[in-house]
Amino acid sequence: MRPPLLAPVLITLLLAAGSDVTGQEVDRKPNFILMMVDDLGIGDIGCYGNATIRTPNIDRLASEGVKLTQHIAAAPLCTPSRAAFMTGRYAVRSGMGSAGRVQVLLFLGGSGGLPPGETTFAKRLQQQGYSTGLVGKWHLGVNCERRGDHCHHPNHHGFGYFYGLPFTLFNDCVPGEGSDILTDLQHTLRIMTAMLGVALFTLVLVRVWGLFEASLWLLVLLLALTVLAAAVWYVPFKLLPIWNCIIMRNKEVIEQPMRVDTLPQRLLGEAQRFVKRNVDRPFLLFFSLAHIHTPLFETPAFAGKSRHGRYGDNLEEVDFIIGKMTETVDSLGLANNTLIYFTSDHGGHLEDSNSHIGQKGGWNSIYRGGKAMGGWEGGIRVPGIFRWPGRLTAGRVVDEPTSLMDLYPTLKHLAKDTQPDRHLDGYNLMPLLEGKAARSQHEFMFHYCGVYLNAVRWHPPGSDSVYKLHFFTPNFFPPGAGGCYDTKVCLCHGDHVTRHSPPLLYDLRRDPSESRPLTPDTEPRYAEILEQAANAVEQHEGTLSPTRASQDRGAEAHGVESQMTWEKVLWKPWLQPCCGTFPFCGCKEEVTHT
Repeated sequence: MRPPLLAPVLITLLLAAGSDVTGQEVDRKPNFILMMVDDLGIGDIGCYGNATIRTPNIDRLASEGVKLTQHIAAAPLCTPSRAAFMTGRYAVRSGMGSAGRVQVLLFLGGSGGLPPGETTFAKRLQQQGYSTGLVGKWHLGVNCERRGDHCHHPNHHGFGYFYGLPFTLFNDCVPGEGSDILTDLQHTLRIMTAMLGVALFTLVLVRVWGLFEASLWLLVLLLALTVLAAAVWYVPFKLLPIWNCIIMRNKEVIEQPMRVDTLPQRLLGEAQRFVKRNVDRPFLLFFSLAHIHTPLFETPAFAGKSRHGRYGDNLEEVDFIIGKMTETVDSLGLANNTLIYFTSDHGGHLEDSNSHIGQKGGWNSIYRGGKAMGGWEGGIRVPGIFRWPGRLTAGRVVDEPTSLMDLYPTLKHLAKDTQPDRHLDGYNLMPLLEGKAARSQHEFMFHYCGVYLNAVRWHPPGSDSVYKLHFFTPNFFPPGAGGCYDTKVCLCHGDHVTRHSPPLLYDLRRDPSESRPLTPDTEPRYAEILEQAANAVEQHEGTLSPTRASQDRGAEAHGVESQMTWEKVLWKPWLQPCCGTFPFCGCKEEVTHT
């Protein structure tokens, strides 16, 4: 017969064990899935006002979560914007802003990139025990001094797993789509090569026919110059699909050049598998989509299905991918412990279109400007959606200034990371997302065009107004066209911009399209706004370097080494990632997953 006290003891032990399990579930750190689209216009999404492109899955994320209406990228181009997103700091702090023409990384064989000493949110979460992964686009560099040092690689920046494009998807990756990289320089090199070739051929004929005595040394010199010009043009530029269009798994090149037609399905499959592999432990997944940067995909299941040609087809494919990721989370029972985030790295590329397929670069709604246009709202205002059932109120809308840089401190807070950090420019979003705070902590936000401070946003305490001052604006060509169609992207320096003294001033609450500059006659607070902005700029620049940074100097003015100089950006064969023996690089990924 069982002793009478045994049953109560067993019950007590079971209850204690049960309470421990429950406590573990409650105390388990949340998962994070961050999904970023490339070059998406804020006006392309249904929940942000688009009535002609079908985005039901993205719209459902917003209806089940929180939608931000003033979500701002720290830069209107991918490389600096993504650097700021990863680090929670303006790109000038890490040397990822440009002082001249080169505004993004151009070659995987360059030595520029996110400095090894920088800290990303992935690195912080990895230190907190998270399994971290990046699937998709990186575009923040690979090597520093030799092939294989991987100093800028995602694995060295806190991502335990990487699968995807260490560069980006661009037109050179698809035959017939043209080139994106320094096209005017390519043209000059082609002309130079042709002229030298003609001169060499002519001198050879003159010497053979004996019309006059052509110096043998002159022939040798012309031959050397012709070969050199041809090599400088052909090797880096004509072989771009091999050099830049590659796929890596961690530090190994597994496909070179990559097959673009199957890329969307492979990226989605890798993202889903990462979630499934980490279902029993806290994880961070940054799913950085290759869409909707050109060239646009032609996936058969979506081709011709939208009302906006190939661009609309691509956006509806994006929505499908977002839906599959949400479905994966929900089917694994992870929804209540997973924060899902959706955004874009910056606004749509207005200049990117052609007569064959029409629109290629996105619609930025009522907002002026687009990609690469400095502080104009169309290039920096992006979708921002957070979904976390049980933690965030469904259908909530936050109409306060927020930033892509806010993700870093938000993730740190949720991962219970209390260790000291560097100076951050973002703020923890949870008080806003949960409705515990009514106002953003961003009283001032600073908008850069390269390393140059382009505009300042001020959200005065006790006011609904959001003022923005532009110190300079890009020169559109042709004039009045609304973009830089001569150069395909607007530049930030010299004769490419018009400086304004006093600055152009707008109130985004009353004039979100930035079409009616304020004056002392139309804005009673005009002088105060200029004074407050000037003080804020001085304080901000004081955090960049011991002395006030000049707008006429490069990144070194901010106390960091620039990663965007010609010396760092141009192609170096000894840094080129390669599968096989360089320069005979080439391999195909063996897809074994179903």
